[in-house]
Amino acid sequence: MARCYTDCLERPLRIFFCALGRLIGSHPWWFLTAPLMLSAGLGSGFYLVQNRLSNDIEEQFTPVSGAAKTERRYIQDTFPEDGSMFSSLRLSTAGTYGTFIVTHERDILTAESLQEILDLDVHVRNMSVEMDNQTFQYADLCAQVARGACYSNDILKILNYNARNLELINLTFPWYDGRFGRVPLYNSLGSVSLNKGNWVVQSAEAIQLSYFLLGDNKMVSDRWLKDFMALMSNTSMKKIKVSHTTSMSMQWEFEKTPASIVQLFSITYAITILFTVLCCWRLDNVRSEIWVGGVGVLSTGLAVLSSFGMLLFLGCPFVMTVASCPFMILGIGIDDMFIMVSCWQRTRVMDSPPDRLASTYGMAAVSITITSLTDALAFFMGCCSPLGSVRSFSLYAGAAVVFCYLYNITFLGAFLALNGQREAENRHWLICSKIPEELPPGRSGAFGVCCVGGSYDRATGKEADPVSRFFEKFYGPFVTQAWTKGLVSMVYVGYLAGGIYGCSTLEEGLDVSHLALDDSYIIRYYNTQRQHFSEYGQNVMVAVKQPFPYWSQEAQHFLCFVDFENLSYVNSTSAWFLSFKLYANETNLNVSSKEAFLSHLPNFLKLNPIFRQDLNYSMDEIHASRFFVQTLNTATKKETLLGLRRAAEHCMVELLVYHPAFIYYDQYAIITDHTVKTVLVAVAVMLLVSLILIPNPVCCLWVAFAVCSVLVGVAGFMALWGVSLDSISAINLVICIGFSVDFSTHISYSFVCSAKCAPNDKAVEALAQSGGPVLQGALSTILGVLVLSASGSYIFRTFFKVMFLVIVFGLLHGLLFIPVFLTFFTACRKL
Repeated sequence: MARCYTDCLERPLRIFFCALGRLIGSHPWWFLTAPLMLSAGLGSGFYLVQNRLSNDIEEQFTPVSGAAKTERRYIQDTFPEDGSMFSSLRLSTAGTYGTFIVTHERDILTAESLQEILDLDVHVRNMSVEMDNQTFQYADLCAQVARGACYSNDILKILNYNARNLELINLTFPWYDGRFGRVPLYNSLGSVSLNKGNWVVQSAEAIQLSYFLLGDNKMVSDRWLKDFMALMSNTSMKKIKVSHTTSMSMQWEFEKTPASIVQLFSITYAITILFTVLCCWRLDNVRSEIWVGGVGVLSTGLAVLSSFGMLLFLGCPFVMTVASCPFMILGIGIDDMFIMVSCWQRTRVMDSPPDRLASTYGMAAVSITITSLTDALAFFMGCCSPLGSVRSFSLYAGAAVVFCYLYNITFLGAFLALNGQREAENRHWLICSKIPEELPPGRSGAFGVCCVGGSYDRATGKEADPVSRFFEKFYGPFVTQAWTKGLVSMVYVGYLAGGIYGCSTLEEGLDVSHLALDDSYIIRYYNTQRQHFSEYGQNVMVAVKQPFPYWSQEAQHFLCFVDFENLSYVNSTSAWFLSFKLYANETNLNVSSKEAFLSHLPNFLKLNPIFRQDLNYSMDEIHASRFFVQTLNTATKKETLLGLRRAAEHCMVELLVYHPAFIYYDQYAIITDHTVKTVLVAVAVMLLVSLILIPNPVCCLWVAFAVCSVLVGVAGFMALWGVSLDSISAINLVICIGFSVDFSTHISYSFVCSAKCAPNDKAVEALAQSGGPVLQGALSTILGVLVLSASGSYIFRTFFKVMFLVIVFGLLHGLLFIPVFLTFFTACRKL
């Protein structure tokens, strides 16, 4: 049998922890009070939480150095916006606006429906807000177009604000040519039906109206937007439905999310305390560890208080995703507590409390150190993420794991020693008075139930543990039978096949609408928009970053118009120089030379001043310009983004594509690659730590195998459960590594350290020693996150879904797959 047992570091660590356990057991009050005092000091950092809140959606949920942010800076520097000539098409940001969609089950284009819409438009325009003793209406705050007029909606201008004019007009779709020029109606009309044989609109189910503000006074603009929301919420129509949003709605709704889970914290901790108390409760009134279970939960709470408070003192931003961290840390801390309690119960009862704690640390501390170290390292690696929300969560979670480990070793260990002193004196777990070990003569059975305790196994000198006995006498022998192993292997193949299939269907990116609560008015607006306005996508800017001979007909193909228009998701292109050429033809101007082109250009721009914003030029040179590409929603956001960028990169002219939505689309370009890299590095680091601390290289490889296997299962089945790969689920995949290590390491470490010779016997002993704590820790973690399934937030429900998969699959590997697979290899042997 091959020998691969290496304990060059594990053995000294075990000796160190034995000495530490004896020290804590000898002076428990010092180690009990020090964490309390430290928590009180660091916890005061929560007074700074309001100053550290950082819930800006763009800052936290888009790549910090995303390509679109660089592109936006170029657009803003090269094509500055003209406040007196507003154009929503040319905005470098989303702008400041309120918008609503009006829908009708059959046809919105009726005189009755249009009149209701016009009445609502009047209400919006006449709406007044008070600020600093001044009254503001839409006309005072609106984004201005030519001659100081307010931005208005195309469909209402076409109707000349008169519903009866509809009978006099033949609306065409998607473009309408009228007295205001060529107007894109696909932004205004939704779910359009056309007459057969032409582009004339027969009916439409939706109309969208928008109201853009100048936005130079944010306080006034925000107040107007809030009054706009109030007006829309209180609007009731006879036959039409209204859904609305504003440019600030998503941010405001996102900031409401933390408050929605405040009550879930208390429910979670109450459930967890109840569960740990039940797990630590014994029929024996002396051996019952109820107080230890409660202190284990308290120790986790102190760890969260200290770590969060410390980071708040250090000025670290507190992002909403961090609010899910305590639920997870609770499970990690309780898992370690169960391991320590289980090891304590395997010590000799007649030994002194310091000796029992030394033995407990000798058995448990190295295993807990491995899991805590790998958890912390996995989280801290998330700090390298390009997404601010992942960075913040990883930093807070990693720090919480460190404090959780330290407090379990000191605070919980000290209380375990004090509890051991009570047991040594045979005192009652509740009233701490001495009680007899056996029922005194003449006493009733009720007295025996309430006031007798302190028994233990005289043959071994240890406490009886029914959970360990179940794993040793029933479960362990069952899973080590030959036919059971074959069945487990087939189940694993099915599990792996399901996971791999799910990975092939995994979608990418975070839908911004998921940041709002389920009952938010924004969700209704986005659903309505998807239903009625889903055909056309963004009108994307294409910037020409270098001087170019626009006057040359032969040179224009170098601008790659054909390449863009050949993309399946591109509908059309529009450009200032095409309009200029059309103007030149209509006025019989020759603009085929540079001099003629530049000399006639000012007159054209005077007649069409909106095009000035598309040019960066001087009298003798056009330094840069831009044209526009209208996209269709026939491809995924990632395909559209990357396809347009590839078309620009392959062009011989230096081009740049940009739309404000690309700021959020950038996550699609990086989320998969970054997640894979982070996971691979985390697995490598975990393997290195395991090789150093687990005294058996082959079993370390099994731990790595378990981690990779659980990752495949979680990624695959979360896709089948409707969860996309985004910044939220990416956090959980990093968590997956830590929890996978937790479950597999405890079993593998116990397997390695077993003195048995036969692989089946080693597996049974490993399950007897670690199966109970692993099962209890998994159940406590599931209970810790279970309440999140009732959350009204996609973020927290996603956290629950992925954590549930992590725990279930991790437990399946720890208690079924790994014990069985370890028996297939006899190289893992202790010398």
